[in-house]
Amino acid sequence: MSLGGHLKEARRRLIISAIGVVIGMVIAFFVTDAIIWYITSPIRILDEARGTETPFAQFVFSGVSSAFDLRLRIAFAIGVLLSAPVWLWQIWAFIMPGLTRKEIKYTIGFVSAAIPLFFGGAYVAVMVAPHVIEVMSNFVPEGGVNYFNAKEYYDFIFKFIIVIGIAFVLPVFMVALNFAGLLTGKTMLKGWRWAVLIASLFAAIATPAADIFSMLLLAGILVVLYLVASILSMILDRGRRKRAKAQGLLLDDAS
Repeated sequence: MSLGGHLKEARRRLIISAIGVVIGMVIAFFVTDAIIWYITSPIRILDEARGTETPFAQFVFSGVSSAFDLRLRIAFAIGVLLSAPVWLWQIWAFIMPGLTRKEIKYTIGFVSAAIPLFFGGAYVAVMVAPHVIEVMSNFVPEGGVNYFNAKEYYDFIFKFIIVIGIAFVLPVFMVALNFAGLLTGKTMLKGWRWAVLIASLFAAIATPAADIFSMLLLAGILVVLYLVASILSMILDRGRRKRAKAQGLLLDDAS
C-alpha cells in the first residue's frame, strides 16, 4: 500500500473510532449522576463524620456551566472506556497487516496482560482515593470549611486513577523489553532494591504522607508486580538459553 493509501486507511479508522467514542459518550451521559454520586461519597462521609450544624465538606460548582462541563468530562472518560473494543480493534486492524505471525501472538499476549492490570490499578486507585481525601481533610483547622471545587476534584480523581493504572502496567513493558533482548531477568532481579525505593517514592508522592496504609498498600503491590515480571523474564531467559544450546548457538557453560 502506498503512503497515500496508508493515510486514507488511518483516516477511515480514526473516523470509525471517533464515532464509537461519541456513541459511548451519549450513553455515558445518562449515568453521570450515579458516577458523580459515587466519586463524591468521601465528601458526604467527611461532612457526616464532623456532625456539626455548619457543613464541613461541600462539593461546589464555581461557574454557570461547571455542572455541564463536569458531566461532559465524565461522559468523555466513560465513553472512551465503553468504546474501547471499537477503537482498540481499529488500531489493531491498522497495524496487524504489517506484523508477522509471531509478532501478532506476542502483541495479543501483552495487550491481554496490560488491560486487566490497568483496570486492577484503577480499582486500587478508586479504593485508595477516599483514604487520601479523608487524610488531607484532617488538616483543615477547627471551624474551617472544606470546599471541593467540582473541576479540581474530578481532575484529582481522574489523574489519580490513570497514574495508578499505568503504574500497574509497567511490569508488562519490562517483560516486553526482555522479549526484545534489552533487559534480562537477572538484571531486573538484581535491581530489586531500586525497585523498592522507586515504588516507595511513587507511592509516597501519589498518596499523602500521613496515610501510611495507602502508601504501603500501593508500594507493596508495585513491588510484587516487579518481582513477578523479573521471575517471568528469568524463566523466559532460561528457555531461550536451552533453545540456543540445543541449536549449538551457545556453549554449555555460557550464562
